[in-house]
Amino acid sequence: MPVDSVAEPDSRGELRLPAIVRSPFWSLARRVLLALGILAVTVALVYFDRAGYHDNAEPTTYDVDLVDSVYYATVTLSTTGYGDIAPFSPTARLLNAFVITPLRIAFLVLLIGTTLEIVAAQGREMFRISRWRKNMDEHVVVVGYGTKGRSAVETLVNNGVSKDQIVVVDPSQGALGEAHADGLAVVTGDATRREVLRRAGVGEAKQVIITTDRDDSTVLATLNARQLNPGAYIVAAVRESDNVPLVRQSGADSVVTSSDAVGRLLGLSSMSPTLGSVMEDLLTYGEGLEVAERDLLVREVGRQPQSLPDQVIAVVRDGTVHRYFDPAVTQLVRGDRLIVVRPAEELPWAPRPGTHGEQSTTEDE
Repeated sequence: MPVDSVAEPDSRGELRLPAIVRSPFWSLARRVLLALGILAVTVALVYFDRAGYHDNAEPTTYDVDLVDSVYYATVTLSTTGYGDIAPFSPTARLLNAFVITPLRIAFLVLLIGTTLEIVAAQGREMFRISRWRKNMDEHVVVVGYGTKGRSAVETLVNNGVSKDQIVVVDPSQGALGEAHADGLAVVTGDATRREVLRRAGVGEAKQVIITTDRDDSTVLATLNARQLNPGAYIVAAVRESDNVPLVRQSGADSVVTSSDAVGRLLGLSSMSPTLGSVMEDLLTYGEGLEVAERDLLVREVGRQPQSLPDQVIAVVRDGTVHRYFDPAVTQLVRGDRLIVVRPAEELPWAPRPGTHGEQSTTEDE
């Protein structure tokens, strides 16, 4: 379930890919104008060549006026064909064969165009979904597209994750429209149901981010996601800190307590406005300071964390996070990863992995 939304019943996990949606009034007006245009062209053709037509309802006269032209055009385009007005001159017959007949076909196609368009759209959608499922691997599944879910997706995209590699799971039609407007694929359904997560490709996902508005839903979604994919990295958000151990036992690798985090930020801001502004700066992407994780460079092996140009706040070694002042990381070794605070803009001395010319220790290995 997303934040700030209410789950809708009977959600079965239907996958919908983002697409350009036009107004139904625009489509209807376009069809009506095309139909009127074909009718007007046919009436004009018959009227200007009216001398080549014979009205069997009035055998004593050969005059075909504008009303007769409109009548003949309508019954001809609709394939009714009463036969009371018929072409008899060679010119009129050739005009019917090579001009009016194609117009009749175009008119009929236009009348059934709605059905054909729906069938074609369904076929294209099935093809797109089939191709999407075939190519989808190592992607990110975001459960819930409320405030937290949208912020998580924005952070992923800003850090280089393609929108094609993100799938949103949400039962709300409002969230469906917002996610499609953002160019994301959506599986409509309740994430506490295993089939819904299976349709989102959780079994092949690299990461799963769970941002529901209820902690019990978070527990069930985490359990299902972990059973479907034992190797995925699962991040879950909970409202109450008392539920953190339960969510971890359900299989989450990382649990964020949203209410406590907001409360601590509010408290810091009230005690020290400057400290609160710094914390807000760290949480804002693309401005001021930024917290990032990067590889250890070859030239940094053997050095102390405090001696690096980046402001190192933690070192990740063998999957364990050490504070920069921990004696265990007095000297950096091959395979370490650094958690740093740096300016948000790209700088030569604070590169993101892969954007600089020097090898990291993991690449060198």
